[in-house]
Amino acid sequence: MLKADNSLSFMSSSVEINKFWTGPVSSIVFDEEGIRACLLQLERPCFAVRVDNRIGFSNEGELTTDGSNGIELLVAVPPQPARSWGNPEFNELFGLTYAYVGGSMAQGISSEELVIALGKAGMLGSFGAAGLSPARIEAAIKRIQAELPTEPYAFNLIHSPSEESIERRAVELYLQYGVGIVEASAFLDLTPHIVRYRAAGLSQDAAGNIQIKNRVIAKLSRREVAAKFMQPAPERILRDLVEAGQLTTEQAALAAKVPGADYITVEADSGGHTDNRPLVCLLPSLMDLRDEIQDKYGYARPVGVGAAGGIGTPAATLAAFMMGADYVVTGSANSACVEAGTSEHTKKLLAQAEMPDVMMAPSADMFEMGVKVQLLKRGTLFPLRSQKLYDLYRAYDSIEQIPAAELSVVEKQYFRKSANEVWEETVKFFQERDPEQLAKAQENPKRKMGLIFRWYLGLSSRWSNTGEKGREMDYQIWCGPAMGAFNDWVRGTYLEQPQNRKAVDVGMHLLTGAAYLNRLQALKMAGLQLPISFKRYRPEAGKFNAIG
Repeated sequence: MLKADNSLSFMSSSVEINKFWTGPVSSIVFDEEGIRACLLQLERPCFAVRVDNRIGFSNEGELTTDGSNGIELLVAVPPQPARSWGNPEFNELFGLTYAYVGGSMAQGISSEELVIALGKAGMLGSFGAAGLSPARIEAAIKRIQAELPTEPYAFNLIHSPSEESIERRAVELYLQYGVGIVEASAFLDLTPHIVRYRAAGLSQDAAGNIQIKNRVIAKLSRREVAAKFMQPAPERILRDLVEAGQLTTEQAALAAKVPGADYITVEADSGGHTDNRPLVCLLPSLMDLRDEIQDKYGYARPVGVGAAGGIGTPAATLAAFMMGADYVVTGSANSACVEAGTSEHTKKLLAQAEMPDVMMAPSADMFEMGVKVQLLKRGTLFPLRSQKLYDLYRAYDSIEQIPAAELSVVEKQYFRKSANEVWEETVKFFQERDPEQLAKAQENPKRKMGLIFRWYLGLSSRWSNTGEKGREMDYQIWCGPAMGAFNDWVRGTYLEQPQNRKAVDVGMHLLTGAAYLNRLQALKMAGLQLPISFKRYRPEAGKFNAIG
């Protein structure tokens, strides 16, 4: 039994207000299990009352000024279901129930199954199209559209400065099949392709209002890049697209009046491409920037701002929303879910990860530029081996210049074949994918060396996803510290085992846990201090079976 003078304590405000509760006395609970169940009834209000010097809780009743029953009302908190988080305009625009996004993870890790599961549950999933062939992306579009004819979904468009044609082909597919939401990631600047996608969906209704068919959510972490997406597309890019016959004059004129993106996802310390910036600093900064740009342009619908990076627990989810995020985006936590396009071996490694088990290593798609991505270092040597390849790339101007002893280690331990054999496979790959890369490499030995090294970096992520036997120590596994935080949170629960992790369950527990913690904080701010045993939300199996 919890008593007012023992485990539960209440400190009244300095201003005394006579408040009483009326309702069915039988609904008041005083034991720990009953109180916890009452607090978890997030769809209903929660009342903390004092009866005979005992503090109890009820989800029923109401405030009254009549104290004849002697039941004092200490605190009343309103309902806060999981769907109440975020900005309702975000949900309305994209047809969502929850302000929750399963962000794109490259190479199909954010798979069709994951996108479909989230979409059917009223969440937004973004297919991980980066690194996939046009044919593979096209197949994903057809399947997702067939499974989600009216529900929401998105596709990733990753910036490809080294292979411009990859970005162009993806946009052509999205326009061809009417993909209405694109999650743009890793952009350093606006490109003709993302501008074309956005502007090609613009029109005007009879009242002169601009209609936006192609929605863009830009995932980024730099103010200078955010400013580009928050402003209208540059005139020079629009002019070139009109001259190339890819936009009409009217579309270009309309594009000069709308921002480049509908929403900006502020990406903090995440897996994959990241600047490792803390969300508590980055999110307010970009929200302030959004306000400055809105004051300048006066858009009919201001650019929205969401939060990503480090979100793997209810507390982190709550923090993002309390800072003003319109929605939250998860990534690392989803990569160990059953729907993710990762191998069972990789899922097990991710489920064992702790927060320090990540590090930065060279990126496959921006290798020559020195761009890095955040990866799991536990159970794989890839981060160290990829860094060694980049060091060699920086030190020498061709594969032939590398000392024989060092090249031998690379060939025997990393490639497991000669550099010449790797080059032959690289030639076959780019003859189909992007022949221009081969022409440039023939003229530049250093570029050729870069393509040879990218063979290893590119295949390593595929090995991780397919579970290539014998290559486990070469798996490239994108992962941020949110994975370790998630594992700490679910330890001892049914979600500890990767075979029990379903993407919708994860999302619902994060949102529900955030609402539960927010309810505790509201009670605390009102003067009611609960025992520490109440202060952790633990996910229970079967809670959300009816969803999706």
